Amino acid sequence: MMFTKKKSFIVGLMICVVSLAVIVSGCGGNQDDAEQIGDALTGSITIAGSTSVQPLSEVLAEKFMEVHPNVRINVQGGGSTAGVQAATTGTAEIGASSRELKESEKGLNEFVVCKDGIAIVVSPENKVTDLTLEQVKKIYLGEIKNWQEVGGNDAEIHVVSREEGSGTRGAFEELVMEKEAVIDTATIQNSTGAVATYVASDENSMGYVSLTGLGDRVKAITVEGAEATTEAIKDGSYKVARPFLYLTKEEPGGLVKDYFDFVASEEGTKIIEEEGLVAAQ
Repeated sequence: MMFTKKKSFIVGLMICVVSLAVIVSGCGGNQDDAEQIGDALTGSITIAGSTSVQPLSEVLAEKFMEVHPNVRINVQGGGSTAGVQAATTGTAEIGASSRELKESEKGLNEFVVCKDGIAIVVSPENKVTDLTLEQVKKIYLGEIKNWQEVGGNDAEIHVVSREEGSGTRGAFEELVMEKEAVIDTATIQNSTGAVATYVASDENSMGYVSLTGLGDRVKAITVEGAEATTEAIKDGSYKVARPFLYLTKEEPGGLVKDYFDFVASEEGTKIIEEEGLVAAQ
């Protein structure tokens, strides 16, 4: 009897151990599920700054949020200078700039998203098709005042420029104006779209816009014989090109790093190229 009872006890103990193993195994499966849920990206970040970078950021953010539905990315404009300030003060996790940083702005972490060309645009009715960099500069200095001087009709040139703080203006002044000031009688517009709209409506005007803002309303003239295309930017023949930058105050980590990794991924590169920009090498 003692042996039988002992045997029964052992059998019962084995059953309990097996049952416990099954329960633990089941709990382990639930824990894995919990970890997977816990590992899913959550949270929110704000990208603020360049209105030229803004449309690309909106497309990239939308795709990122499709993949990570628990993430919210808020994209705002304001201009490149505002983007630098937002990153510096931490009011936005990511600042956006469409120009190189000034010496006084250095110290931020810079992530090169892509390259963009600045197209020199006129009305489709304007017969001028090509200008040298020097001619563009002289037009914006007010030294060339009539289209006839550069092969066009006998009409006054109406110069259109961007507002102070615009990354597009900053890059234009650096690349074309060699940091000389744009003529103070220039008509000022506060976005790429506004410049294109104005130039399209005025046959005698000339402006400059981000390559992504061209469309059919305006005509991009060649500069030094080179067209404003992604191919010409890649091979270096089109000189009026600038970087699109993301800026952070601290070394990117967490959700910001995950977003940056996505932008640099094959999928992010594909989106950049579909938007008519040159992906960073």
